[in-house]
Amino acid sequence: MKYAVIAAGEGSRLTKEGNTTPKPLIEVNGERLVDRLLRIFKAQGASEAAVICNEQMTEVKEHLLAVQQTYGLPLRLVVKSTPSSMHSMWELSRWLDDGPFVLTTVDTIFREEEFDAFVQTFSGLLDRGEADGLMGVTEYIDDEKPLYVSTDDDLWITAFLDQCNCPRYVSGGIYALTPRSLNTLQDCVARGEQRMRNFQRGLLRDGFKLKAWPFSKVLDIDHVSDIQKAEAFLSEE
Repeated sequence: MKYAVIAAGEGSRLTKEGNTTPKPLIEVNGERLVDRLLRIFKAQGASEAAVICNEQMTEVKEHLLAVQQTYGLPLRLVVKSTPSSMHSMWELSRWLDDGPFVLTTVDTIFREEEFDAFVQTFSGLLDRGEADGLMGVTEYIDDEKPLYVSTDDDLWITAFLDQCNCPRYVSGGIYALTPRSLNTLQDCVARGEQRMRNFQRGLLRDGFKLKAWPFSKVLDIDHVSDIQKAEAFLSEE
């Protein structure tokens, strides 16, 4: 299975708070965010990894080129500034069109054993032909503009919502999909849509069977204070 990382954001909120390290290279418990993901992907038996960073992140490009041999994992690196994470996924899609893949944002912090269970669940769903995708969700809400995920009792996703009066889950930014999803992505880009949540809504609109997989907690590194939160969370393991 292939894995991909969207690491093309500018990290503007971190910069405003005085952080000068590009987000993918921020360290949590002594490990850079992008390195942590590549290590975890390798442990999952990844056949290949693809990463996109923006054109301003020369440090990130140089770092990834330097460490790719460390992980013994074929690395596809795209250096391009994009208007949104959805467009970043589109830039990576050329490497993802020949088999199932797992995609995540670079600052997604989760428990490794839960990620392993997530990947195994996705593989099982594919083997049984039961689903077109598995989306990581969490009941932990610590986002300024979360994407709420509505499900039925069996965790089949029924809607992606900007607002919800009685939310249970929000998107964790962890996606496991089949290559057919890239057709929907192409349509979204052609329509001029900008956000990953619109792509996810497009999948439902196109009849995809998507299941939710609940992580106990998923954190994003959007503020300097989130680094300490992430370190405390991972130290609980």
